[in-house]
Amino acid sequence: MSHNLFNTRQSFKLASGKQASLYSLPALEAAGIGKISRLPVSIRIVLESVLRNCDGRKVTEQHVRELSNWKPNAPRSEEIPFIVARIVLQDFTGVPLLADLAAMRDAAAKMGKDPKVIEPLVPVNLVVDHSVQIDSYNNPNALKINMEMEFERNTERYRFMKWGMQAFDTFKVVPPGIGIVHQVNLEYLARGVLQKDGVTYPDTLVGTDSHTTMINGIGVVGWGVGGIEAEAGMLGQPVYFLTPDVVGVHLKGKLREGVTATDLVLTVTELMRKHKVVGKFVEFFGEGTAALTLPDRATIANMAPEYGATMGFFPVDDVTVQFMKNTGRTADEVDAFESYFKAQGLFGIPKAGSIDYSSVVELDLDSIVPSLAGPKRPQDRIALPKMKETFDTLFSKPIAENGFNQPADKLNTRYATGKDNLKIGNGDVLIAAITSCTNTSNPGVLLAAGLLAKKAVAKGLKVAPHIKTSLAPGSRVVTEYLTNAGLLQSLEQLGFSVAAYGCTTCIGNAGPLREDIDKTITDNNLVCAAVLSGNRNFEARIHPNLKANFLASPPLVVAYAIAGKMNINLDTEPLGVGRDGQPVYLKDIWPNSAEVQTVMKYAADPAVYQRLYSDLTKDLPLWNAIPAPTGNQYQWDDSTYIARPPFFDAAVPKIGDIKGAKALAQFGDSVTTDHISPAGSFKPSTPAGKYLQGHKVEVKDFNSYGSRRGNHEVMMRGTFANVRIKNLMLPPNADGSRIEGGYTLYKGEQMAIYDAAMKYIADGTATVIFAGEEYGTGSSRDWAAKGTQLLGVKAVIAKSYERIHRSNLVGMGVLPLQFKGNDSLASLNLSGNETFDLTGISDNLKPQQDVTLTITRKDGSKQNVALLLRIDTPIEVDYYRNGGILPYVLKELAGG
Repeated sequence: MSHNLFNTRQSFKLASGKQASLYSLPALEAAGIGKISRLPVSIRIVLESVLRNCDGRKVTEQHVRELSNWKPNAPRSEEIPFIVARIVLQDFTGVPLLADLAAMRDAAAKMGKDPKVIEPLVPVNLVVDHSVQIDSYNNPNALKINMEMEFERNTERYRFMKWGMQAFDTFKVVPPGIGIVHQVNLEYLARGVLQKDGVTYPDTLVGTDSHTTMINGIGVVGWGVGGIEAEAGMLGQPVYFLTPDVVGVHLKGKLREGVTATDLVLTVTELMRKHKVVGKFVEFFGEGTAALTLPDRATIANMAPEYGATMGFFPVDDVTVQFMKNTGRTADEVDAFESYFKAQGLFGIPKAGSIDYSSVVELDLDSIVPSLAGPKRPQDRIALPKMKETFDTLFSKPIAENGFNQPADKLNTRYATGKDNLKIGNGDVLIAAITSCTNTSNPGVLLAAGLLAKKAVAKGLKVAPHIKTSLAPGSRVVTEYLTNAGLLQSLEQLGFSVAAYGCTTCIGNAGPLREDIDKTITDNNLVCAAVLSGNRNFEARIHPNLKANFLASPPLVVAYAIAGKMNINLDTEPLGVGRDGQPVYLKDIWPNSAEVQTVMKYAADPAVYQRLYSDLTKDLPLWNAIPAPTGNQYQWDDSTYIARPPFFDAAVPKIGDIKGAKALAQFGDSVTTDHISPAGSFKPSTPAGKYLQGHKVEVKDFNSYGSRRGNHEVMMRGTFANVRIKNLMLPPNADGSRIEGGYTLYKGEQMAIYDAAMKYIADGTATVIFAGEEYGTGSSRDWAAKGTQLLGVKAVIAKSYERIHRSNLVGMGVLPLQFKGNDSLASLNLSGNETFDLTGISDNLKPQQDVTLTITRKDGSKQNVALLLRIDTPIEVDYYRNGGILPYVLKELAGG
């Protein structure tokens, strides 16, 4: 960081009068390098990193010049080497990443090197928030019980994390029970600016959770990457990405009375999806943006993956500075933060016309109405009054139209569960969860939920006891301000007692439903519902047997829990009957903005943040009791949670054409990483279940796939094993519907995809996967790529890819190939017994070149199809040549 390219290393003055240095963007513009002050703010922050980290090797003067001259609508062929300031991990991706680091140390030692050459070169924080499940709910001890069960299930993983903390100098862990990674990042880990070698620079990061973008709300550039990319970034590799388009979103006006940040973000998600912002930066500007609270900005930023953008970015202004003060950052930190952004010309929300964007979208905040999204995708917004009509219509609509394909006359039938005289029916709410980072970080909507609960309790309304209600706050601060505002007790009375500090329901950790309820759903093929304040509602994600899942604001979650069903018009039908025998409508208990504002002061007390974050282990006896192994190398044992990954064992593969391959599976559109990557619970009869039983693990101790991400044997058996995935190679059922679950055909015989993959590997036969549009959307799950590689898949051929999953496939040495023009899986008319050759793959591979797919059919006829190679950048070619990103980095660090 000691160069002075274009005379840009300069000093600047802090408000306190002290001097500090920075790499000056105004000086870069003064040197005539580009019209930098017209660039989007997010691009300028990336440019600062490129300028500061220019070493003439990975980051060159040419990179600085190219990005300084970013054009709003140029073809995007240049890649940016972005060196981030830090890395954030959640535990599901953090554990396998730590296992890879440990295996790299073993590989370095085997090469005769000091294992300590493998060390994160930027600070890494792992926040444990994905492991807690809602087993206990609606009782004052739920939090304690769930944490005890979490520790019982995860002690082996937590011991491994504690080893990592002592083995690596720059690796820190935020223990379980503190909060959700994104809120902890927003409230505590992000410091605004950082200092190293006498230079002040902005906080930037990548994280292994797609919702890392929540941090964009405070002007921090960062986004979600797969664990594979994060590992490279952690070990000093730049994060490479194609120069993006930047879509400016001009927010005007202000939100109407009674409209929440959740309603706003669901509208933004729908709007951005229509504008096709996949892979683009989205940057908010204008007077409507300036008027938003910081938590509202963070809520919109959080949902960037749902609208497909790389980021949903908000520049730094006075609102940001006030938030940093309110959340307990020190006076010196706040001074450095504000002074730095002002010195760089980066302070303030831009006005219309002051920046050149690739395109501009306008949204009038006054047009936003109360909304939900569902039943299967976050971008499918439903205006609140249309909820009943939408559910009832979708009930009988075909699956292809997002419906449930059920006979209309079944809609209103009730079915006895055989317990407590309980009957359930289609549309019934069975899970109501205030969960996930999107909303459990926003005091506006959480206090509104508390106020609504208080009014509901006062009127004598209740939530039926069979509904699984839970409150999983984003951090301990939330519990504190709900308690101080006198609202937690009312939430508890309706069943929403604090059950965990973690992602819980939104990532599939809703825990089991009551057995009699579960059985009634499956026996009668019911379309029952979950309502959650989360950001994801893909099929089988929330609970394998709940087919309708709706995203809603926390106050609406409470309201629907009281109503007990989703197919109700809350504008015209009562939620229930009060203790005075009169019907109570939603409007009777909905809090107004003045009421919310009155209690907002409880969420802005710096002393609370400082106290709760000053000592992270003080109130965590379960964590403190776990013994930590020591040493620079991990002593692997026979744990079924942690196993040494095999990614450094094989010789570097020879690059060349793939001949005689078979299709392992053929999928349709919108196959998500939830479908591909092992997630949630699994049955004893699955390959993963059989493996664990073979290792003396009882069924009750299976835990979830996510908790076993540190063991590749379990994970590869769960890849493509989702209960809702549909392999189009399988013949349809008698009624024309598709067989669901991870099955395929091997020589005409139906079996689990894992079993078939092992047979193909034994035969020495390469395999390929075919897919439709948007292959790999959803969470940044590295196991979707790691599992694909371990199953022997050499290439995926799809109509289009989600950004992170495409890059993860390359990072694991699997070729992502894309259909061109009108070609698609459907147009190829494959039966499943063809043989495939992929030619044009050689050692002098070029990014985005053509590859030829030759299909040989059963009758001997051949067909050639041109495919686009989606190895997008030169560095990705290097990764592929080395068998993936991990062997490449090992070779670079250990020198050989």
